[in-house]
Amino acid sequence: MNILAFESSCDETAAAVIDGGGVLRSDVVATQVDFHARFGGVVPEIASRMHVEAVDAMVDQALEQANCSIDSIDAIAVTQGPGLVGALLTGVAAAKALAMGRELPLIAVNHIEGHVSANYIASPELEPPFLCLVVSGGHTHLVVVRDYGVYELIGQTVDDAAGEAFDKAARALGLAYPGGPMIEKLAAEGNPKAYHFTRPRCENPLDFSFSGLKTALINTVHKLRQNGQDVPAADIAASFQLAVMEVIVQKAVTAALEFGRDKLALAGGVAANSLLRTMMRQECEKHGISFFRPEPVLCTDNAAMIACAA
Repeated sequence: MNILAFESSCDETAAAVIDGGGVLRSDVVATQVDFHARFGGVVPEIASRMHVEAVDAMVDQALEQANCSIDSIDAIAVTQGPGLVGALLTGVAAAKALAMGRELPLIAVNHIEGHVSANYIASPELEPPFLCLVVSGGHTHLVVVRDYGVYELIGQTVDDAAGEAFDKAARALGLAYPGGPMIEKLAAEGNPKAYHFTRPRCENPLDFSFSGLKTALINTVHKLRQNGQDVPAADIAASFQLAVMEVIVQKAVTAALEFGRDKLALAGGVAANSLLRTMMRQECEKHGISFFRPEPVLCTDNAAMIACAA
C-alpha cells in the first residue's frame, strides 16, 4: 500500500509518499518563509495563492522521489485542519480532486495529530501510550497519547502559543520573521541570567500562558528606549528564551510523572529549538523518562507526518 499525502495548513506546500510498512519513500516541501518575511508574518491570501501555484509540482516531485507513478498510489491523505482556511482549502481541493479522479480513498488528517506522528518516523520503536508536548506557532498542548488515534488533552495555552510569543518578542527586538529561529540565534550570544522574567502561573498547573512573558519583554525594551539606553537584545533574547523553555520543560515533565508515563515526545515547530531539546533531555534523564523527538526538519510543517498519521 502507498499513501500520497498533502500538507498546506500555513506557508509550506508539501507532499509525501509512505508505504504500508510506515517507510517514508518521499517528502518534498516548498516553503514561502522568505516571501512572507518582508511582511513580518504570514499573509493568508498570499499563502493561499502560492499554494495553488506549487501544489501540482509538489505532487510530481513526491512521486518522482518515491520512484512510483500515480497508478501505484492506493489512498490520498490531506491535512483537514487546524490552519489557515484558504491555505487548507487548496490542499483539500487538490486531494479531493485526485482522489475522486482516481477513485481512491481520501483520508482526512488533523494537523496536530500529524505533528505527534512525526515521532513514529524518527523513532519507529515508539509505541503508545506516551505523553507528547506539542509546541508550535499556533499551539501549545500537553497530550496523553493513549493509543494510535486516541488522545487526551491535559494542558494547553490559555492565551498565546509559545511560537506566537517568540514571533512577537522577535518583532519587539527588531528581528526578522520567523521569530523563533531568530530569537534562538541571537540568544546564543547573550546572557540568559541578565534579566529575570517572572514565570507565569495558571489555574490548571498543566496549562500554559505566554502573553505575560511577551508583554514583560516588550515593556523592558520600551523602558530602555524611553530612557535613552541601548537595548542589549542578545541578553534579553537569551533571558526570554530561558523563561519560556523552563516553563515548558517543567510542566511537561510534571505531567509525565503525574500521569505515570515513562515516555515523553516533542512535536511542532518550536520542538526544533536546541535549548528546549537539551533541557528536556536532561530533565527526562533525571527522572528516568525516555525522551523522543523528531529531527528538526520533521518538526516544522511537512507532509511526511501527515502520511504517517494516515
